[in-house]
Amino acid sequence: MESPPRKIIHIDMDAFYASVEQRDDPSLRGKALAVGGGGPRGVVATASYEARKYGVRSAMPGARARRLCPDLLFVRPRFEVYRAVSAQVREIFSRFTDIIQPLSLDEAYLDVTRNKPGIPSATRIAEEIRRLIREETGLTASAGVSYNKLIAKLASDQNKPDGICVVRPEEGAAFIAKMPVRRIHGVGPVTAKRMRRWA
Repeated sequence: MESPPRKIIHIDMDAFYASVEQRDDPSLRGKALAVGGGGPRGVVATASYEARKYGVRSAMPGARARRLCPDLLFVRPRFEVYRAVSAQVREIFSRFTDIIQPLSLDEAYLDVTRNKPGIPSATRIAEEIRRLIREETGLTASAGVSYNKLIAKLASDQNKPDGICVVRPEEGAAFIAKMPVRRIHGVGPVTAKRMRRWA
């Protein structure tokens, strides 16, 4: 007898560091914010969605970020706070499955093929996790639900922020076919350029 398809959830916190800072300091809410260094050698660790509208991105030099968004506010990272919130989120994950693969403080894969009793549907688990994260941390997360890690990760980015995307086995090939090559995890600009020439 064939094994059932795997049920994988990828949870990705929305603009995690910046969202924590906006949660903890109401004066920062709704403003273009970067966590990191704004000096000549500074680098953006993450940016709020308000800043992303101007093209500010993580790993961008702080000086370039300021040119793109002159009103950009910089705050220093507080990694001890981010780690504490990440532990809260991971505890929420553990209520549904023991198979958790963290990728960083703000994202993880969950295998719920054989999840803990109570909520049989992977989609319902993802929705419940997102609800609990909002209630217990005051933050939002996006989720991708699919039958493998690659597609689940791509799906979690599809309806950001604060969204969910479900890709069933019969939908996987079409979902990937419509995906820009540069969106695929591990494909950098050089590889993407080569692959576009082969298409």
